[in-house]
Amino acid sequence: MTANRTARPSSDESLNFIEHLARRFTLRQFIFAITLTFFLVSILFPFYWMVSSSFKTYAEIGGREPVYIPSALRMEAYQELFDPSNPSYQRFGINILNTIKISIPTALVAVMLSVLGAYAVTRLRFRGRDLMLNSILLVYLFPGILLIIPLFAMLSQIGAQVGFEVRDNLAVLMFTYLAQTLPVALYMLANYFRTIPHEIEQAALIDGCTRLSVIWRIIVPLAVPALVSVFIYTFMIAWNEYLYAYVFLNERTMFTMPIAIDRIFNDPQPRPHVVMAASTIATLPVIALFLALERYLAEGLAAGGVKG
Repeated sequence: MTANRTARPSSDESLNFIEHLARRFTLRQFIFAITLTFFLVSILFPFYWMVSSSFKTYAEIGGREPVYIPSALRMEAYQELFDPSNPSYQRFGINILNTIKISIPTALVAVMLSVLGAYAVTRLRFRGRDLMLNSILLVYLFPGILLIIPLFAMLSQIGAQVGFEVRDNLAVLMFTYLAQTLPVALYMLANYFRTIPHEIEQAALIDGCTRLSVIWRIIVPLAVPALVSVFIYTFMIAWNEYLYAYVFLNERTMFTMPIAIDRIFNDPQPRPHVVMAASTIATLPVIALFLALERYLAEGLAAGGVKG
């Protein structure tokens, strides 16, 4: 009798717990929670596997049984990337610096040029305005591999006449990145500028402001979310770009991070933990930038996606 009496509260408690869940969540909310959990795990688990694998040994990564948690936080992979005393020192710091040199200027120049171009398209009246905007966006639809040959040939001819080397030149590589990012950046800002009332600019022009003053004092402060979105977009493309960097860069000291990671991956001696460590370092700045500017990014993409 005592055992039966003590068993009843447990069943009652479990029943109360189920009833509590049923009252707290509807069927639709429960399905939504399960779906959201599935997508979060699908997105976060690869990132966790990359970070954790950077601390594993080769045996733990290449074994038949997957090792989800490394046995110790080993820093050998990161030492190979950054420690000059390591026998397999990769000079990865130089690759990071090269990537910063190319990605930040590309993003800044793309923002400045797209502001001027988007303002001209949305505010100035000239023949063929809509055709020009649609033509610029059409260029973005072509795969980058189709543009790399004519771009390389054109820049080689210009370099031979002006007197600069096309290969191993980060400034030339930045120009090729602008050819990929400017069309969509211009389209995004043009859609955002259409949401800004014309009356504000007209009042400034009546007060004596020039067009450049209107852009700097009125358009730019009002379009901060769109500018941040364009900056992050172009920065991510330049930060992760592989194809153009592979063609235009030959010297190891000029490699960007994607090229350096590819060379480590294709090394005759496999070192997957080093590849994971380099990939982790390449991923963290983009994630930090996205999280820091996520509010502006969401607002800019939402407003820029509405065609005025």
